[in-house]
Amino acid sequence: MIIFVENLQLFHRKNVISMSEQSHRLILASQSPQRRTLLTDVGYTFDVIAPSDGAECGVCSGETPSELVARLSRQKAGDVAERIEAGIVLGCDTVAECAGRILGKPRDADHARQMLTLLRGRVHHVYSGLCLWRRPADSVLVKVDTTKLKMAEITDNELDAYVESDAWIGKAGGFGYQDRPEWLEILAGSESNVIGLPLELLGQMLSARA
Repeated sequence: MIIFVENLQLFHRKNVISMSEQSHRLILASQSPQRRTLLTDVGYTFDVIAPSDGAECGVCSGETPSELVARLSRQKAGDVAERIEAGIVLGCDTVAECAGRILGKPRDADHARQMLTLLRGRVHHVYSGLCLWRRPADSVLVKVDTTKLKMAEITDNELDAYVESDAWIGKAGGFGYQDRPEWLEILAGSESNVIGLPLELLGQMLSARA
């Protein structure tokens, strides 16, 4: 994890204009501690304004995982953008997908156990939608990042111990990569995307809008 953070810090120093050098502040439209930590670790200065509950829900039948996270990230960013006069609002939404099922945040421990049971030993994908909503211009940019990974064939005891730890709370698919990295093999894509915020894609989007 230390090497991962150092590499991302280097990436952002080379490819992203510091937010302190831009005319508008960066505002994270999320209560996720993982997203706050990722942004802080690579050197961003930002404020946090949580979107309303209504902006974080609403699954439409027939949506693909990419369509779902793109729409929800825009909803979250738009909800916060309506409440500020100036700034660059960052909305993000992340889900896992396995065997055709979209896995969001678990409702409770039993739901988390069901998700982990589905994931173990399987290849699955994590999708994150990113939305940058610039105020007051109201220009909007939305992108989606995807990571392909596989969970180890963990034992029932390992699964139960993780669920009992409550580490699954608030995490798409009921699991956080930062909790048990040895359980996951990333086959393709961004490591930070699995945690909840694809920093490489964010850097590209901010650079494009500088």
